[in-house]
Amino acid sequence: MFKKSKDGTQQDMFNSIPSMLKGPSYKQYNDESGWHNMFRTQVVERVDELIFKPLYDESMGAPNVSTRVLVGMMALKEGFGWSDNELFEQCRFNLLVRSALGLFNINDSLPAESTYYLFRQRIHEYQRQNDIDIIDIAFKQITQGQVLDYQVSGRSIRMDSKLIGSNIAWCTRYEIVHDTVALFCKALKESTLKKLKIDLRSQIKEVTENESQKIVYRLGREEVNKKLQAMGYLIYNLLSLAKERDNPHYQLLLRVYKEQYRVNGYQVELRPKEEIQSDSLQSPHDPDCSYRDKDGNQVKGYSTNITETCDNENLNLIVDVQVSKANASDTEFLQPAINNAEQVLQHKSEDIHIDGAYHSPDNVAFCQNNNINPYFTGIQGMAGRYDLTLSDEDLVVVDTQTGEVIQARKAKPTKANTHTKRWSIKTADGKNRYFSQKEIETCQLRKQIAAMPIEKRNKRNNVEATIFQLSYFTRNNKTRYRGLIQTRMWAILRCIWINLKRIIAYVESICQRTSKIRIIRQNIVVFYRKSINFCSDFLISNLYYSFFQNYKNYQTNINFIKLYFL
Repeated sequence: MFKKSKDGTQQDMFNSIPSMLKGPSYKQYNDESGWHNMFRTQVVERVDELIFKPLYDESMGAPNVSTRVLVGMMALKEGFGWSDNELFEQCRFNLLVRSALGLFNINDSLPAESTYYLFRQRIHEYQRQNDIDIIDIAFKQITQGQVLDYQVSGRSIRMDSKLIGSNIAWCTRYEIVHDTVALFCKALKESTLKKLKIDLRSQIKEVTENESQKIVYRLGREEVNKKLQAMGYLIYNLLSLAKERDNPHYQLLLRVYKEQYRVNGYQVELRPKEEIQSDSLQSPHDPDCSYRDKDGNQVKGYSTNITETCDNENLNLIVDVQVSKANASDTEFLQPAINNAEQVLQHKSEDIHIDGAYHSPDNVAFCQNNNINPYFTGIQGMAGRYDLTLSDEDLVVVDTQTGEVIQARKAKPTKANTHTKRWSIKTADGKNRYFSQKEIETCQLRKQIAAMPIEKRNKRNNVEATIFQLSYFTRNNKTRYRGLIQTRMWAILRCIWINLKRIIAYVESICQRTSKIRIIRQNIVVFYRKSINFCSDFLISNLYYSFFQNYKNYQTNINFIKLYFL
């Protein structure tokens, strides 16, 4: 049964933690700019508990514990990179961590481990069944409140992506097939197993009792291929068992069979490696992850895309987090990221700073339709030999190697795409060289990038620091989690923590500036008293204004007053 927690925790006269502290400990505990107090006010208290109501039965069960505390615990775990044991140890015995969660009394109870794990499981199951990411909704609500409170502008945004490996071992083709079959066979019903033929039962016994890694290590390539072929017939027979359609690993086994094998007449054949897609099963222990080779960086896992504001040098916040399979192209992230950022910022962005991996005709058209200026800092592929300039349907081609200027002529479109315009020229060897509209647009984009001011070109660079912070606690570029939902939850919670650290740094910078202004005021009062007979109140008020407008150079102004009055 869902029950909304109270907005504030009442402090006990005898068990209140602040009443037990003195001196520096009391001062640090009650410091409003301390990380624990900022975490409570900027994260925990911003969580709207009503969004978690669908996770609980409306009429049955005991009332839930505070979902704010549970979300706070999850964010602390990813923020500090703790294990589950470290998380509960810190929450039980660290006074600052308890303060961060709103537990001000020494006898305030902490959710049990089973409650914490059940909460995560409910979030996972709810998203799998309804395709609604509650943690993402909470992140947007938290960030939206922070944006409004600190007046963060998102007129300019930037984004970048990062490949994150799943917490799985690298598996060979045989290991993937073997381990999937083993999972299915271990879940077979006893009644079904007894009715199988002797040869099938012996094959099942061999698969379940032997580790795939040892088999691959002992056998050569030809012997492994023979075993893979024999495994195909075994899978075919297992999938034909009508009583095993409700096996929890049936769909996974069927997927492996379709990806790794094909039927040629009455024969089950092993597919050639060239036919295996990048989104094929990489491990039976993480069916969601896929494979990608990006600039020599081979990853079996996921692609994470981060979008943040870049208007203000003092405070920029992450406003969107997306996680997809590793084989997803970066071009797929741009349009959803812009729409999600607008939802958080409550206004449209005017500029977006991205690299060439996000460039596509659809994305460029989307930016134009929404009055957004895309600033690409690079473009994929090598520059072509020819420089292309289109003017009034006339294409001028310049050979960059010889410097020759060639007037292109219009050519007939291809049969595959009759609506696309083409131009052609005659090369030195007498052959026709054709240019498509896409090639012309790409050439124009390269020119725009080359002419871009250096301050615009460098504006995207700082997002790479955000990517570094996101993956700070990963090992060998792998998360601790498996599955798309769990990996996405990790990325969102990690970004909540990154935003908090930025707000803390911003508040500290304001405190430093306030301290400088306080010193200015004190010095002005001293000088005013010394110079009371030489200057009017009007002059002093002007000096105040001058100092507050130029507080960064307040020492220089004070030296000027010394020379003027003393």
